[in-house]
Amino acid sequence: MEKQGRSSADRPRQVAAGEILSGEQSVAFTHAGERFRRMRRALHSHLHPNVADTYQPLQMSYMKNVVHAILDDPDNFQNHALTFTASAIMQVAYGKTAPTFATDPEVRSVRQRFVALSKAMRPGTYLVDSIPWLKYVPWYGRELREEFETNKRFYTSQLNHVKQQIQNNEDISPSFSKYMLENNHLYGFSETEVAFLAGGFIIAGMHSTAVTIATVLMAAACFPDEQAKVQAELDAVIGSHQAPTFDDQQSLPRLQAFISEVHRWRPSAPEGVSHRMTEDVIWASENYCIPAGTTVIGSVWAISRDPEVFPEPDAFKPDRWLNDQGRLTDDLKFYPFGFGRRVCPGQHLAQRAVFIHTLVVLWAFQLTLDRTKPLNDMGYMNSVMPDDRQCHIGFKTRIPETELRLMMQNYPATA
Repeated sequence: MEKQGRSSADRPRQVAAGEILSGEQSVAFTHAGERFRRMRRALHSHLHPNVADTYQPLQMSYMKNVVHAILDDPDNFQNHALTFTASAIMQVAYGKTAPTFATDPEVRSVRQRFVALSKAMRPGTYLVDSIPWLKYVPWYGRELREEFETNKRFYTSQLNHVKQQIQNNEDISPSFSKYMLENNHLYGFSETEVAFLAGGFIIAGMHSTAVTIATVLMAAACFPDEQAKVQAELDAVIGSHQAPTFDDQQSLPRLQAFISEVHRWRPSAPEGVSHRMTEDVIWASENYCIPAGTTVIGSVWAISRDPEVFPEPDAFKPDRWLNDQGRLTDDLKFYPFGFGRRVCPGQHLAQRAVFIHTLVVLWAFQLTLDRTKPLNDMGYMNSVMPDDRQCHIGFKTRIPETELRLMMQNYPATA
């Protein structure tokens, strides 16, 4: 699906999730072709690496809130991760921030959208995926149609708010919605399509990034020896008298290896997403033909457990991502964001969010696992943040709390 990206760029028909629930508006289910290319081009305008770099000061500015939240309420680290990702995503999509995950009804409603979508994508959930003509029966799939209308109202209202700000000549922050409203002549989308493209930011990015962050924190608590190695690197490179930033990234290979191993150890979307072949492809190494029309699934879980590539695949070993010189290896790859032309367009933004959150939290806190309470180390592997805590983590400051709070007040100095 990487080397044959063009041939595997299509999606199989998904009637429940793609046609009824999403009203054929979601880029995730759009079939390969000219419309899909225009959608990807529009998303790329705000998500390619150079643009993602411009959001780094924004992500750092939200990290000060994360540190204060953990200091004040460490038990709710899951909600703090969601608030962090939601604030950044809402800013990128609409130029607005979410006060907190717990109190913002707009942000909380996104979870309902994501749960409904995950359910509709599950094979066998809806009979219409096996008997497509049921789509035309008026009484069938009423809850899916109602959910689509709810989604449409939500996304349209967010877009209209930005449109009203533009019409009133308000001084508003740059955002994807603002860009599309001012430049849609370059793409030719309907207003509903623009609304769903912007809405896709929060559906795709908020929970999936937050559960990855929660998994990183869980891994740090579960494997204290590996956490200690990362923190030794942080102490050597950064020290305790200044807060770390993105500028430190290239000097922290062990931290990056730790994050890569978390992606492999407990991927947030282990089952992968289905692709559809648009032409016959010969798998040369096996002389095997994959016919056009075949559904192909890149099982991230199976790839992560290939013992020929990842020896001792069930063990948590960040060192596998480092070479003999202690640098990140360049001959080992993993695919948590998908494959080929269907790779997640928001991967660069998500990677930066996970990196800066991990960097600042592991620099500021010692994480310990409460082994007297239940642990579900696979509880974050469905791309949506669960309501209940999957692990219980203690956060002990590695810097005097007063000093830490003071540093966070002025963080980041370059924002």
